Amino acid sequence: MLRTGFARRLLSAERCLYGTWVKTPALEPVEILADAGFDFIVIDQEHAPLTFEFAYAATVAAQGAGMSVLVRVPDRSGSHLQRLLDVGVDGILVPRVTTVEQANAAVRQMLFSPTGERGIGITSRAGRWGGLPREEYLRFGDEEVLRAVQLEERGAIESVEKILDVDGLNGVFLGMGDLQLSSGLPQSDPEIQKLADRLLTAARERGVPAGTAVQTAAQARAAADRGFRFVMVSNDTSLLRTAATSIVGQLSDEGATHGV
Repeated sequence: MLRTGFARRLLSAERCLYGTWVKTPALEPVEILADAGFDFIVIDQEHAPLTFEFAYAATVAAQGAGMSVLVRVPDRSGSHLQRLLDVGVDGILVPRVTTVEQANAAVRQMLFSPTGERGIGITSRAGRWGGLPREEYLRFGDEEVLRAVQLEERGAIESVEKILDVDGLNGVFLGMGDLQLSSGLPQSDPEIQKLADRLLTAARERGVPAGTAVQTAAQARAAADRGFRFVMVSNDTSLLRTAATSIVGQLSDEGATHGV
């Protein structure tokens, strides 16, 4: 039986898939997030001190609990892609992509030769330590793994149609925070919203799932209604901070009420 990977799952799902960022170098949050029912996690190597070894262990733990795993790599250099793909991650987010050339270079490193530049590593975990038939290993790597670029600057989104036409690119992520930072415009500005709509339209026309990140469940539902197919909601550290702050606030209110 052929496996279904995250890229195909996005295309076939009848709803948006919801995940969250993992920034804490511990496996307990991964288990908790899987038990809570998230569809996927994104191991954030760009904005958190997460090593390759942790990404490996977290992938095993998450997939074992039935949750898909994406990794946002530290940069667009490509130096981390081969080993993470050999781990068997379900997808990669490449940050700070601004040009067609950068997108093409990133995607080529995630596709097997001769189409791309990824080397065969069938004795790795991705190949079930050599137990997966060669044909299925190659097929899964090229057809089922998500290869997504993050577009976070105005110029990149103004070139989104050309970027999404890169052969082998099967996912795109709108980095709203950095888009606001680079453009100097708030998220509510009509120009920002036009850029977001342009990305969504280009993605929909090409059958490329688009993702983004938000802070709340209400914002996630709004993003799904707008057309995003995968949405990251908050992150493990923020979820802990929110819960902890709420409890301390309630205790403080109770203390004031009782004159403590």
